[in-house]
Amino acid sequence: MLTQPDRRRQLSEFLRSRRERLTPEEVGLPQTGRRRTPGLRREELALLAGISATWYTYLEQGREIRVSEQVLNSLAAALRLDRHERDHLLQLAGHAPAAEAEEREPLTAEAGTVPLLLQPNPAYIIGGNYDVLSHNQAADALFPRLITEADRPANFLRWVFLEPVARDVLIDWEPEARGLLGRFRTLAARHSGDPRYTRLIEELNEGSPEVRDWWPQYEVQARHGGRKRLRHPQRGTVDYAYTAFHLAEQPELTLVVYVDSSQPGDGGAARTGE
Repeated sequence: MLTQPDRRRQLSEFLRSRRERLTPEEVGLPQTGRRRTPGLRREELALLAGISATWYTYLEQGREIRVSEQVLNSLAAALRLDRHERDHLLQLAGHAPAAEAEEREPLTAEAGTVPLLLQPNPAYIIGGNYDVLSHNQAADALFPRLITEADRPANFLRWVFLEPVARDVLIDWEPEARGLLGRFRTLAARHSGDPRYTRLIEELNEGSPEVRDWWPQYEVQARHGGRKRLRHPQRGTVDYAYTAFHLAEQPELTLVVYVDSSQPGDGGAARTGE
């Protein structure tokens, strides 16, 4: 599991990244001339949150101090965090339980056959770290070179960031990739110390300049459904609606189904999240 010093370091990085993205104008403070660093000053954020500037400085420096949930909620409001970022803040500060390290998620044979039953719609089941645990032929065709390695499961993060063909398939590659990384960051925080997550983070940082650039920005995002423009190998550009279903008793195992949104009767696809 993540040590307390590591948790305080991550809390420090998260607070600083969120403070630096706000401007005085956005929060109703007067502009006071040129600034050496972007965003709000520590004392300005402390004023907005109604806490001591010295105490906030200690918190952002990663010192060993105990933080109440009330103070964290005040900071979340001052930083204009959304609900998922607020939950992430509480978790880093020790007010939400982190998931224990675990082995690769087991997938029952019955659940593993579900994507096959959904052919010809692309469908797959992913784990919390985006390992592809089961998929059908349509998914294999839509995401070329996703399933390539016999010694370890395919992984959507590795495919998006390390497989060149992904940039051709995902027409809106950058926003899709940034969103995926933000969702993974949220899940990785729940599995601090789990080697499946730490190894993947190291591999992505080593192999992708975008991950090296975006990971320190500390973007977090909840899983959500929606639409994607994908380049199909036979049909060209297709606007897909995708939805997801979390497996009973294993909520981090997710069945994702893609439907061509131009076809009648797709119902808009429920927005529950990939």
